[in-house]
Amino acid sequence: MFAPRWKKEARLLHKGARKFLNYKRDLLEQEKVDEIENQRAALLDAVKASDREAARDAEKALTQACEKALPRYRRQNALEENIEVFFVAIVIALGIRAYYLQPFRIPTGSMEPTLNGITGQYVAKEHFPSLPSRAFHFVFRGRNYIHETLDRARTLRSPDLDASIQQDQKWNFFTYTYLLFNDGQLAIHAPKDVVLRDMGLGEKLGVMTADGRQFRSDIPPERLTLPAGTVLASGYTDSGDLVLVDKVSYNFRRPNRGEVFVFDTRGIEGIHRRSHSAQGAGSHYIKRLAGVPGDQLRIDGDTGRLFVNGRPASAKRLRMVMNTEGPYENQVPYQLAKRDHPLLPVAISQASPSVSLRTRQGLLDTGRGNIDSYLFREYFALGDNTDNSLDSRYWGPVREYNLVGPALISLWPITSGHWGLIR
Repeated sequence: MFAPRWKKEARLLHKGARKFLNYKRDLLEQEKVDEIENQRAALLDAVKASDREAARDAEKALTQACEKALPRYRRQNALEENIEVFFVAIVIALGIRAYYLQPFRIPTGSMEPTLNGITGQYVAKEHFPSLPSRAFHFVFRGRNYIHETLDRARTLRSPDLDASIQQDQKWNFFTYTYLLFNDGQLAIHAPKDVVLRDMGLGEKLGVMTADGRQFRSDIPPERLTLPAGTVLASGYTDSGDLVLVDKVSYNFRRPNRGEVFVFDTRGIEGIHRRSHSAQGAGSHYIKRLAGVPGDQLRIDGDTGRLFVNGRPASAKRLRMVMNTEGPYENQVPYQLAKRDHPLLPVAISQASPSVSLRTRQGLLDTGRGNIDSYLFREYFALGDNTDNSLDSRYWGPVREYNLVGPALISLWPITSGHWGLIR
């Protein structure tokens, strides 16, 4: 414990040379093995004799003996070592992401105020803050400033708003809006509803009022061609919360009613039908788990109360949303699905206010022509911001094979008020 530093380092080299021999003995000639053993013994004798100079010479001789033992051995330079460490770190990170924890960015406001989606605010370019201020806002708020204008007159591809303006998400982190013109497309780094509602494009296209309320889904013919210099988007977006999802827990326990969970959208026809290519097989949603297999759920359209198996929902957060308590006091309680989403197969509506979640046997296409028998357990997903959430009320239950895991931690932005464990 109180040995000089040089002795500790010498003993470490002595130990390391032994490991080298153990790892490479089958590749080494006996002559090289004997030389390394002799140098190890000389180093140990010098340490025991407290002869620092002899130990230093023995260290050099032992190091050279190990390096020259393998004919093709060459010490890595600094660049090679850093590249190796970098790739090892990538492999470890990918392993953690695939099997344990996976990060997701929340694009919409369907879980507010529990978790924030991406929000936007119109600001004219001349009122943008200085570059250092923008950098500070990005680090602590996830704020991104955007200003997009047309350099020439361009015509949108179709009067159908959803066909001309589409949203897509890359790598589960970055959400883009694509404006599809007859001569190509233009990408804006912000969600579609933010670009249309908060940054003024919806009003320019004649599909939204000045306060951001959509009143039509088709673009008037006279608005299809946008003149040169048109400001498509100007202002900033505040990042949605970056959350870590626990991919392990559901391998050992059943999902719990009331927890926030993430699922992919494979086979959920209503989501794909509503969102076109924006929600393909690789996209994910985050909602609160309101019902588990065997439950019967009902929403009272007059009171906004959620009933589970004939009784008011008892899970804490479901009850708080239902009764507009705590952080949800300024929101509306649970609602029946509205009829203004004609593309969606409504699951809970005025005509059918209840749904039963089943467990049944079925067939699942696992790809490459393989069809496997699978036990389908159904779960019901509801957004906390029930007035602004496309969830199981519209496209029905989530099957067990879609589940990814419970949302565990909100990581960033640190100023969102949600940093820490997700409730």
